[in-house]
Amino acid sequence: MPDAGLARQSTVYRAGTLGRRPAVPTDFAELERRAKRASSAEAWAYVAGGAGEGRTMRHNREAFDRWAIVPRMAAGAAGRDLSIELLGTRLPSALLLAPVGAGALMGRDSDLAIAAGAAATGTPYIFSNQGCNPMEETAAAMGDTPRWFQLYWSKDERLVDSLIARAERIGAGALVVTLDTTVLGWRPQDLNLGSLPFAKGLGIAQYTSDPVFREIVAERAGLPRERPKVTLGAIRALLAMSRNHPGSFWDNLRSPIPRASVETFLDIYSNPSLTWEQLAGLKQRTGLPIVLKGILTSDDARRALEIGVDAIVVSNHGGRQVDNAIASLDALAEIRAALGPAPTLLFDSGIRSGADVFTALAVGADAVLLGRPHLYGFVLAGAHGVAEVISNVIAELDLTMALTGARTIAEITRDLVRERR
Repeated sequence: MPDAGLARQSTVYRAGTLGRRPAVPTDFAELERRAKRASSAEAWAYVAGGAGEGRTMRHNREAFDRWAIVPRMAAGAAGRDLSIELLGTRLPSALLLAPVGAGALMGRDSDLAIAAGAAATGTPYIFSNQGCNPMEETAAAMGDTPRWFQLYWSKDERLVDSLIARAERIGAGALVVTLDTTVLGWRPQDLNLGSLPFAKGLGIAQYTSDPVFREIVAERAGLPRERPKVTLGAIRALLAMSRNHPGSFWDNLRSPIPRASVETFLDIYSNPSLTWEQLAGLKQRTGLPIVLKGILTSDDARRALEIGVDAIVVSNHGGRQVDNAIASLDALAEIRAALGPAPTLLFDSGIRSGADVFTALAVGADAVLLGRPHLYGFVLAGAHGVAEVISNVIAELDLTMALTGARTIAEITRDLVRERR
């Protein structure tokens, strides 16, 4: 992406001379404000909300504020090269799209639109295990653009193997095992609305499209179940389940399968008993590179490397799981200092701009995952909005590199940032 920043500025300013302003704001604060206006209360609570009092979300941003970028003059940084080598694949930049579950709260076919927006910029997309479109359809929307698959380790091992096999068949470049959501954190924004998208069949498309999951549901569908009390809310929930389940709405409305699918998902989707011994056995179950997401301590990072994982994502799940947890950026600095330069460390939680990407790379990340911002672009302008957000972030990263004298991603080193005390 040579001169990505100048090219992006030129596109925006040239359109401006014709009276056209960007459909997607170029700063995060305005992007967030407009996205909130375009979202339902339930969608915004789920996507923008955090755990408890929101302290971890604030910690994530405060951690970035503690690091200052140190510009360098006359460094001859013309024609920057933003590309990197990651897990054996050459990527156009150090940016990937993080998995975000239940994206259809913000609009129909969210995963397809996000995939199309990512593909338009050549940006890898990590498909969410809690996606709203089957991974096969999402992969088709990406063409040749790299894709990874996020895995939530189910209580049913047959389902784990089935999801892994499907990820292999769609050409996933890595399996991203998310460790920090074996149970859902305490999320008051959702709780105060009594709103859980999965309970209405939203965000479980990877499951309802899976042959093993359908077998499990069929086994359970014939079992006696407590009949819910007929209320307006129960009727609305049944209609939502029927609408979100694959197949004909009217057929689903008469079938026990949509409700059984939701109940089965809620029972088995994630395994709170997951152990390091099980993780160590994953190498015998797949040939895909294995990435562990949700690591926040150097001890856990060392253990991950000891069992042979290929990369780690330092992440606190965007502040959505544990209130008052350590900021991901602080954890990244500690883990890189403890483990040295060799391990592949990815980072998410708190990234809002190209300057944030630069800071995370300087502190120790090899690549960065972008979460909420790309979903905000989606709710404003679909696939185009996703591409716009990506382009803006990459443009600012490129310009920041130019102004600090970094010609390549490898040259974004710790001496280009300074920690404030």
